Amino acid sequence: MEAPDVDFVASTMDLHLGGKIHVASSFPLTTRAQLSRAYTPGVAEVCRAIMRDPSIAFTHTMKSNTVAVVTDGTAVLGLGDIGPLAAEPVMAGKAMLFGEMGGVDAFPICLDTTDPDEIVRTVKLIAPVFGGINLEDISAPRCFEIEQRLDAELDIPVFHDDQHGTAVVVLAALTNALRLTGRDWAGLRVVILGAGAAGVACTRMLLAAGVRDVVVFDRTGSISAARTNLTSVKRSLAETTNPRGFAGDVAGALAGADVLVGVSGPGLVRREDLGAMAPDAIVLAMANPEPEIFPEQVTGTPVRVMGTGRSDYPNQVNNVLAFPGIFRGALDAGATTINGEMKIAAAWAIAGCVSDEELESGRIVPDVLDRRVPEAVAGAVAEAARRSGVTRRAHESRPGAG
Repeated sequence: MEAPDVDFVASTMDLHLGGKIHVASSFPLTTRAQLSRAYTPGVAEVCRAIMRDPSIAFTHTMKSNTVAVVTDGTAVLGLGDIGPLAAEPVMAGKAMLFGEMGGVDAFPICLDTTDPDEIVRTVKLIAPVFGGINLEDISAPRCFEIEQRLDAELDIPVFHDDQHGTAVVVLAALTNALRLTGRDWAGLRVVILGAGAAGVACTRMLLAAGVRDVVVFDRTGSISAARTNLTSVKRSLAETTNPRGFAGDVAGALAGADVLVGVSGPGLVRREDLGAMAPDAIVLAMANPEPEIFPEQVTGTPVRVMGTGRSDYPNQVNNVLAFPGIFRGALDAGATTINGEMKIAAAWAIAGCVSDEELESGRIVPDVLDRRVPEAVAGAVAEAARRSGVTRRAHESRPGAG
């Protein structure tokens, strides 16, 4: 990987001076009359109303439109375990994207503990302020337990973006790649490189879409029922994947494969590994900041569709296409959870933002800055929440929501 450009580093550091996000009032405070309503004595009326009916908090406090972006800093981008303090710029960036793309107020919460019990307890203690919890950059396998416990114990949406945001965008990208190449889900042979949070969620999402032949690789090799060194999560994967019992290396698994999804680490795929893939192959190499293989390296291989997580190449398969709209829709609908129906609806909405006329090898997903995307995702997610029965009473959802 090339050394970072000195000017780019300097300008990036300058951009972060004082932080990227700030707290602002929702209306100007210029008169004593306004002050008497915003604070004492008028605010007491709102407090009493919430004491009598806690659901009013979902319409008359910041809870109606606020998400906590929670991390322990153990699995940040391509940086790994850098701790909560160093993770703050990423979480603040996430909060910034929530606001810019979804109109959602978000705040970074960086916890100085890696204990699942402490993380669950802390998030539950601060939850009264928030309308949703976005878990971020928490290492596997702890992330699975933390999300499951919080989702079960809180009455607001809990979403682990590294898992489900990635899976939603991968499903959207592959939906359009299949449109382009004339394939169907049931006939695909898929290789997934990486069995952490993103790899597990992508696998489950593709199985739900109808894929029957998936081989997943972790650091040790292909996951299969024959392996004895598997965590409980990976044992579950072994029961539902690798129907041919493949036990070879990545190059062997790619022979004849239609799709490679990379959610692992930099440079782990060689150009020659792709040479035996099926014609019109699809490669989504999403490790950040350096992918498993760069797009320029696939020239002369059967790869027709190439995507990465980076913004300097076509087909940026990035979670920003998903999470702002998902939470916007969940908050608008007064959802108590983010279920499978809502995630699939989000994926279809993202895919639908690329028309038949626009669809090509270099455009299987919309641009991450396309403002139509969060709006489309929010509408689809809100409708899926209502349809699947996971919303509060209509009057508890955000004022003015559709």
